[in-house]
Amino acid sequence: MPVAVELTPAQRTADTLEEHRPTQTPARPERSPWRCLRSRSMRWWSTANLFSNLGTWMQLTVQNLLVLQLTGSAAMTGLSLSVQAAPGLLVGLLGGAAVDAWPRKLTAAVSQAVLGTMAFTTAALVSFHMLSVPALMVMAAVTGLVATVDGPATSLLGNDLVPESDVPSAIALGSVVHSVGRLAGTALAGITIAVVGEAGAYVVNGLSFLFVSAVIPFLRPVARERKAAPTPPRGRAADEPRMALREGLAFFMGRRRLVALMVITAVSAVLGRNYALTLATLVTGPLHGGPAAYGVVSTVLAIGGTAGAVLAGRLRRPSVRLVAVLAAAGGLLQMVAGCAPLLLMLLVVVVPMAIVESISDTAATTILQTDPPPHMRGRVLGVWNSVSTGWGLAGPPALGLLIQVAGARGALVAGGLIIAAVIGAGALAHGRLQRVSPAPVREAFATAS
Repeated sequence: MPVAVELTPAQRTADTLEEHRPTQTPARPERSPWRCLRSRSMRWWSTANLFSNLGTWMQLTVQNLLVLQLTGSAAMTGLSLSVQAAPGLLVGLLGGAAVDAWPRKLTAAVSQAVLGTMAFTTAALVSFHMLSVPALMVMAAVTGLVATVDGPATSLLGNDLVPESDVPSAIALGSVVHSVGRLAGTALAGITIAVVGEAGAYVVNGLSFLFVSAVIPFLRPVARERKAAPTPPRGRAADEPRMALREGLAFFMGRRRLVALMVITAVSAVLGRNYALTLATLVTGPLHGGPAAYGVVSTVLAIGGTAGAVLAGRLRRPSVRLVAVLAAAGGLLQMVAGCAPLLLMLLVVVVPMAIVESISDTAATTILQTDPPPHMRGRVLGVWNSVSTGWGLAGPPALGLLIQVAGARGALVAGGLIIAAVIGAGALAHGRLQRVSPAPVREAFATAS
């Protein structure tokens, strides 16, 4: 029989206070856009990426100048850029499969070292006056081929350095680094050519790649619980290339939210992001501005994009719905920009356009890099690299034709209207499917979106 224990008045009072003590409110999740920088590895990685971006944009500027000097043809300059982008279209999925199959840090370090070697080789050819157009095209093609592995490897390695909830912050920081590197690298190209020559610019870029490669071994990825990749059926090797490619493509196309993300991004990229065509034509045409005026617009776009990237760093778990809303808002703002009667009014609209675009891009990239299971992320990025290269190559000619037919204002308004209409139609279809589908299907679709 249990023995009753008499509590003293002090004990009874303590128990009463403990019973009615308010529960401690859990700390609110941190939303600082710079929270990823708490990781020492991320600080080193961001510094290395800044130098790499400076060198890359410097080399790209010099490369365009070299093609112009060798051929005197703007068309050949565009061809060199297309040759460098073509491997992403043709073998992007294969590069992503390699990233899934190989150790990520080693893959990223080796690919960066190879890119540095390519830059040093080009510098030697320039120094000894041996660089020709065919040689430059070959170098561009090989660089593009290596980039099909380097892009997914370095992107996923950067995400591995922070907790999953801080991945949007890491991607947003990468966008800021990219914007700063693009502006500063392009500006430094002229200074570098004047001081050390064109070959020197390639040497600087090669050193930036080697710096990244040297930093990678000292990075410490965050330990995460990883689900093992499914065991393949007997008789088929897990690393069989064709099997890996089919799995990556099948996963991507079977994942509704990734397909929806692809459609939203493709429509927005082709009809709403080629500002070098649409806004340049609008400023120099109906608004009667010149190159200086378009330079002001480009600067405002860059500032707005950087501000948007900082704001996007506050995201934690972005959804496809958020990307769709932002893309539709960007389309509507684009329509307003097409109707702007004065340059000043265009500048006012351009700022929110750039902010919305930057946040949307960061949210989409976060979903793309965190939604698939870890063993599939390289292949998913490979599929994305292929399809995005496709619309990147086809978009400018299609938009140029639209500008030729409808004019700059008409292209902006029509493009924005199509973007909003496609997203609206997708939202209606999604809502209709939720209403008519059985509960299990409806729940599966909601999970996917």
